[in-house]
Amino acid sequence: MAFEKIQEFITTGDGTPGTLLIPRLIMPEMIMEQTKALIPRELAARVWAPSQIQGPSFAINLETPNTGIVRPTGEGAEVLLTSEDFTSITFTPVKYGAAVRITREMMEDAQFDLFNLNIQMVGRRFAENENTLILTALDGAGNTVTGGAAITVANITQGILNLHNSDFNPTNLIIGYEVLNDLQNIDTFVEFQKVGNTEMLDKGFKGTIYGLNVVAFSTNAAPTTAYTRRAYVIDREKAYGIAIKRDITVENFTMPTYDMEGAVVTQRIQVQLLRSNAVSLITTT
Repeated sequence: MAFEKIQEFITTGDGTPGTLLIPRLIMPEMIMEQTKALIPRELAARVWAPSQIQGPSFAINLETPNTGIVRPTGEGAEVLLTSEDFTSITFTPVKYGAAVRITREMMEDAQFDLFNLNIQMVGRRFAENENTLILTALDGAGNTVTGGAAITVANITQGILNLHNSDFNPTNLIIGYEVLNDLQNIDTFVEFQKVGNTEMLDKGFKGTIYGLNVVAFSTNAAPTTAYTRRAYVIDREKAYGIAIKRDITVENFTMPTYDMEGAVVTQRIQVQLLRSNAVSLITTT
């Protein structure tokens, strides 16, 4: 007489995470989003704080370059008059805002402090908005260098020359990531016999090009993706100013009839060029 042995196996494939068979653990840790590369505020020629601004707007006076004439004067002749000219720029900070509302149930039941996490997220968006405002202002550059499919050494040196021709001192090269990629593929900045060392290969892309400090900004912190193909040569002492009438402000509130808590985050800010010729825009396709 033959006996047949039957075995049944229970495997992990028979269960679903979150059921009684297989528990599903959510780790009490939040991995935050990537921090985007932004244009540092210290590149602004001037930053006016709320305590310096009285009223909704203010004007900044500018001396007009190259005014005043010195003339040859004969002995005993009248010395002719001369004077300088002035212009002004008016700053009117614009209000930007974002609101956060979360139900009490969600705050009670959530694994994380959702309220503070949302406030942190909004703070990052405000920083990226300032980056956008700076790039939009820099588009008013007094000189434009039109490049080809990729930026070239000649494009950069032409941008430097544009500032020198207006008596400005080029200090920084602000670039999008596509332009950064172009620079990394220019052998002038890579080959040992041309650069003079292997710093770029050892430590990453060089921090300066022809004396310009290179600052790269994230594509996702620009007005559009087209900005990733742009570069700006600037004189940081004269290029643009930032007027802050109200710094980032958080006002908490409750909505009892909705059983919610929330916050309103606002800022009043404006960015404008001070000297358009202190900026040279380089565009590529």
